[in-house]
Amino acid sequence: MNSIENLQWRYAVKKFDEHKFLSEEQINILKEAFNLTATSYGLQPVKMVVVKNKDLQQQLVAHSWNQHQVVQASHLLVLCIPKELTSEHVESYFKLVKDIRNTPDEILNPFKKFLANDIENKSQEVLFHWMKNQAYIALGNLMTVAANEKIDSCPMEGFVPEKYDEVLGLDKYNLQSILVLPVGFRAEDDYMKDLKKVRRKTEEVVIELS
Repeated sequence: MNSIENLQWRYAVKKFDEHKFLSEEQINILKEAFNLTATSYGLQPVKMVVVKNKDLQQQLVAHSWNQHQVVQASHLLVLCIPKELTSEHVESYFKLVKDIRNTPDEILNPFKKFLANDIENKSQEVLFHWMKNQAYIALGNLMTVAANEKIDSCPMEGFVPEKYDEVLGLDKYNLQSILVLPVGFRAEDDYMKDLKKVRRKTEEVVIELS
């Protein structure tokens, strides 16, 4: 199937088949897709926690507006950002650039200095919203890749981040949860499974300038 057909096939699953699980290969594809997601400046200020633990998933249902996809799903992907972003993140990124590309310091240093200063001069509130936007980019990429791999998903904003952080012990990683994506396989009796997708006509949402 091509990309458009796969996106037609995709929908926000309301009920997962609790007896079907993603293979290690499928999970690895999602992990690599997440790692390859485009981010502003390439800084990757987003991390992904992969939960495959029914006890933890069950605990999180109460903190997910009682959405049972969280526990029904094969795996739960939780997108997180740092509680605080500093110039050290920039330093780490440019070290990686140098290690991988062997780019000379005289080329890297001006841009590194600019980014480090930019982050240091922004409030953590501004940086929070910037990082959250990066998480949405990652979410969109994951959903598209999942559809192309015939993996079902259900993007969620409806959860209590503080409780997720507590249950998953994210404090020790200096992380806070931002978005949730249960992944797995749709249940045969999911009432949404065979409903037609509701979208406006393409020409209503796309403006072409020529």
